[in-house]
Amino acid sequence: MPDSTHASVPDPARSGARARRFGGGTALASAGVVAFSLTFPATAWGLESFGPWSLFALRCVLAGLTAGACLLAGRVPLPDRAHWPGLLVVAGGVVIGFPLLTTLALRTSTTSHAAVVVGLLPLTTAVVSSLRTGARPPLRFWAAAVAGAVVVLGFTLAQSGGSLSFGDALLFAALLVCAAGYTEGGRLARELPGWQVIGWALVLCLPIGLAGSVLGLAYEPVHLTAHGLAGLVWVAVGSTFLGLYVWYRGMAEIGAARASQLQLAQPMLTLVWSVALLGEHLSPAAPVAAGAVLVCIAVTQRVK
Repeated sequence: MPDSTHASVPDPARSGARARRFGGGTALASAGVVAFSLTFPATAWGLESFGPWSLFALRCVLAGLTAGACLLAGRVPLPDRAHWPGLLVVAGGVVIGFPLLTTLALRTSTTSHAAVVVGLLPLTTAVVSSLRTGARPPLRFWAAAVAGAVVVLGFTLAQSGGSLSFGDALLFAALLVCAAGYTEGGRLARELPGWQVIGWALVLCLPIGLAGSVLGLAYEPVHLTAHGLAGLVWVAVGSTFLGLYVWYRGMAEIGAARASQLQLAQPMLTLVWSVALLGEHLSPAAPVAAGAVLVCIAVTQRVK
């Protein structure tokens, strides 16, 4: 007769490995959040030199060339046919949709305002991930996620005088397409290395980027500055390639819903960069909102 008590004893080695995996996944996803938090200030810098369509297209080209060179250097074979539909979703969401919509929105919105609107991305990603993968986080997770989203939304409305603008509509559309891309990329990162997921998605967008660059540069003025070039390089290589690489690796280890809640810290980090790099001024409510959001993050990360 089997010893039923033996089966109930936890395996310390397995528990330790699981803890290390979640700790490493959280660190990777957090590094991605830091990279993403610089995207809006870098985009604002890029708009000093390029028009919105040119900046978006050049971003696609530089990121796609960087990814293609890495894939060639690693002699990475083409993905299986079953992976291509998911890669198209990633490309449409995080390589084309989100950068284009947020770049257009930043023509009329400040980086700090855009940052807090995009603070709703964690909740959006958690919902899309739950619908797509069938994951069912516990009620406490959803309560903390919704609380964090309410804080961010309240902060946004307070900054904009209680009403939403056309720029906000663009940002909300960006939330939806980005959440779909994050979810699908996280799913694919369990089957392919994370850098290959974003790498192939970027390569898929190269033709669009090349065509857009030709048209954009032909019709939009260019005024090259050090800020403009630095912003372009960061959004192309730092945010789009390196940031998404570590993000997808981390998301594959800790799950899309849990990783998405780390992004509740992204708006507050972006506010810091907005002050340090762009000279924008924070409202007195920012530190209060930051503290409330960090509490929500702590709760979502402790839910098993």
